[in-house]
This record gives sequence, structure tokens and C-alpha cells, in this order.
Amino acid sequence: MGAKVVKPAAEVAREVRSQEAPEVLPHECTQVRPRECTTVHTRILRLALGVEESRLYWAEVDPSVPPAERAMRAFEERWFGAKSLERVRYLLASFLVRYDAYPAALEVLRRWKGMEPATRQVICHWHLQLADPLYRAFTGSYLLQRRGMAEPSVDRDATLRWVKAEHPGRWSESTCVQFASKLLSAAAEAGLVSAKREQRSLSYPRVTDEALAYLLQLLRETKFEGTSTDNPYLASVGLTDGFLDQRLRILPGLAYRRMAQLTEMSWSAPDLATWGEATR
Repeated sequence: MGAKVVKPAAEVAREVRSQEAPEVLPHECTQVRPRECTTVHTRILRLALGVEESRLYWAEVDPSVPPAERAMRAFEERWFGAKSLERVRYLLASFLVRYDAYPAALEVLRRWKGMEPATRQVICHWHLQLADPLYRAFTGSYLLQRRGMAEPSVDRDATLRWVKAEHPGRWSESTCVQFASKLLSAAAEAGLVSAKREQRSLSYPRVTDEALAYLLQLLRETKFEGTSTDNPYLASVGLTDGFLDQRLRILPGLAYRRMAQLTEMSWSAPDLATWGEATR
């Protein structure tokens, strides 16, 4: 068997650009009822969690302006500071599938003043999970397996092996290495792993009541794999089983009951938009 060919950096860059976010929403995210995206892509290679950029986007975006007209406005008005027009275009294209694909959620985020940094962190994490099935699997499944180890940790080599096993032969070696690095970077931004470069310890971010209620309301209106209490979004931040039950029983605006495997939720707000009006 011959040696594996590693593509040069220029070729890897072309490979990434060819799969970047389009100027319009993917078909799978434009249904009457929003849904989590299931098409694997490479957008995370150029934008990880993007917490600060997301905050700036929520503060400035006007959904009534067509996506094709936003880039120049964002560049001229310096939504993202001194970033180049090319970078601004990429940020807008990425946020289109992270946030605009969920219109009620974007409206809540635009109007949510005084959001806690911890709340912003996990909301950005959940929206990246919704928009990126590889990140969703990494944080909602693989890292959970690593947490079962005697000394829970993860490093780039282990992540690289996982990426290759998930999609064997799909990408070049160099691209897989980039994936491993960016997945870890995004997870570190989300508070799921430590920031150090080598062996990274695993942790959980703080999930405020407002963040938890936001996610549950969003999932009520979104098609996704799992149930309202058993899914990668909650599991990724440690909200499972008895600990989740404890949080839900005292969550403001929610009446929660569990009997064996059956759960019942009754919200005071009928939908995410109404909840957002009462929260901000």
C-alpha cells in the first residue's frame, strides 16, 4: 500500500472554500418548522464558536434586509470592527445558518438586553450544535464517552482519530488535523474543555435558568433527533437524568413532572417569542 498523500496548504484552503456557507439558507433549514442541520460541512474550520462576533451580529442585524445586501452594510458600519470585507461576508454567511435559520430565536436574541456572559456562551454553543452535525456529535456524544474515563480528558490526537473514524477517507490528513484543532477550540470557548494546548481536562459551563429555558423553548419549535429531555444539546452541558430533573422542577415558568420514563412539561409561555418578550 502506498504512502498517504498529504495535500499542500493551498489545496486544503481550496477544499475548505468550496464547502463554505452559501449566501442563502440550506434547504434543510428553511422548512416551516426549523430543524437541526444534518449535512456535514467545513464551516467550523474558519469560525469556531464566535461568541463575541455573535453578540455583535445580534446587536446589528436586521432580518428584513436581504442577506445579499447585508455584507457591504456590515463592512461599512464596522459591525465587526476592522475585519476585511471577505471576513465579514464569511461571518454573515455562517451566522445565516446558525441564527437566521431559527427566526423566532434570532428575534429573541436581537432584543435580549443585558444577557449574562455565561448565558451567551452556552447559547452560542447550542446554535453551533444546531448548525454543525460534526460539532454536535463531538460535544454531545464523543466528549460524553471521554467523561467516562478514569481521568477524563481529550487531546488533539484523540480528536483527530475520532474525526477520521466518523468520516473515513472524506478529507485529507491536513484537513482532518484542522478539524481536530477547531473542534477543540470551539469546545474550549464553550467551556467544555480546558484551554491548554496539550491534554485538555473536561468541564461543564455554567447554565443559567435563562439559558436553559431558552434552549427548551427553542427545541419545542425545532425538529431534532432526540427528546425534550434526552438530546445532545442538554447532554453536552451535563444536564441529564436526575440532575436535569432537579433543574427542571424549579425552572421559572415551567411545570415539570416525571413518572418513570414519562415526562410532562407545561409552560406559562406558549412559544419562544412570548417567552422572550417576558424575559428581556
